[in-house]
Amino acid sequence: MEDKEILKFCKEEYKGFLIYSELAKSEKNPKRANILRSLASDEKSHYEFWKRVSKGECKAKINRFELIAVKLLRRVFGLTFTLKLLERGEERAINGYKEFFKEAKDIEEKNEISKIIDDESRHERELVGQIDERIVRYMSFVVLGLADAIVEITGVHAGFLGVTDNTIMAGIAGLVVGFSAAISMASAAYLQAKQEVGKRSPTTSAMATGLAYIGAVVALALPYFLIHHMFKAFSISLSIGVVLIATFNYYSSIVLEKKFLREFVESTGLMLATAFASYFFGDALGRFFGIRGFFT
Repeated sequence: MEDKEILKFCKEEYKGFLIYSELAKSEKNPKRANILRSLASDEKSHYEFWKRVSKGECKAKINRFELIAVKLLRRVFGLTFTLKLLERGEERAINGYKEFFKEAKDIEEKNEISKIIDDESRHERELVGQIDERIVRYMSFVVLGLADAIVEITGVHAGFLGVTDNTIMAGIAGLVVGFSAAISMASAAYLQAKQEVGKRSPTTSAMATGLAYIGAVVALALPYFLIHHMFKAFSISLSIGVVLIATFNYYSSIVLEKKFLREFVESTGLMLATAFASYFFGDALGRFFGIRGFFT
C-alpha cells in the first residue's frame, strides 16, 4: 500500500478523534457524552497505530472551520444525523483498511488492523445505535407533515394558476387550505401515536406533524405575496418545494440509511404530477364557469 494512503488514514482518524472529543465536551446528556468519549478513544488508538505504521511521518491537524461546521450540524440536525454522516466517511475507509490487511505480512499489524475494522463497524452498529434523540423518534411525523403539505399546497397553487392571475388570491387559498389540512393531519398523527406502544407522545407527534405542515405551507405561499406575477410566483414556490423535498429526503437517507436519489425522485415526481393534474383541472373549471381572470 502506498505511503500516501497510510498518511490519509492517519489524518482521518486524528480528525475523528478531535471531532468526537469536541462534541463530547459540549454534550449535556451524560449517556451521549460517554458514547462520544468512547468513539474519540477508539479514533485516538487508530490514529496512533497509523502514525506508527507511517514511521512518524503523519503530521495530523484539523481545520478549525471544520469543527465549527460539525458543531453547527449537530445543533441544527441532531447528534444522530451528525454521527451517521461522519460514519459514512469511515465506511469508505474500512475498504482501504481491508486492503492493507491483505497486504500486511506482520502478524501483530494484521491483528491491530483487524481490531480497527471491528471498532469502525461497531461504531454505528452499537454505539451510534444507542443514542435516543427526540428528533429521530418524531422524524416520521415531521416528514409526514412536510411531504403532505408540499404535495397538497403545490396542487392548490397549480390549480389557481389555471383559474386566475391574482397571486394574492392564490397565496391566501394556499394558507387557508394549509391551515385546515394542518389541523387535520395533526389530529391524525395524534390518533396514530395513541395506537402505538412505545416512547412517542401523541401530543408531541401531533405538534411535530402540524408545525411541519404549517411551516411548509408558509414557505410555499410566501412567493405569492412578494411577486405579483402568477407564473414566476408559482415557479419559485415549486423550487422551494423541491428544496424542502431534497432536505428531508437527505436527512432520512442518512438517519434511516435509505437511498437518497430514489426517494427524492419519487417525492418530486409525485409533487409535479399533482401540480400538472391540478393545473389542468383548475383550467378546465375556469373555462367551464367562465371565471378565468375573474379575481384579477
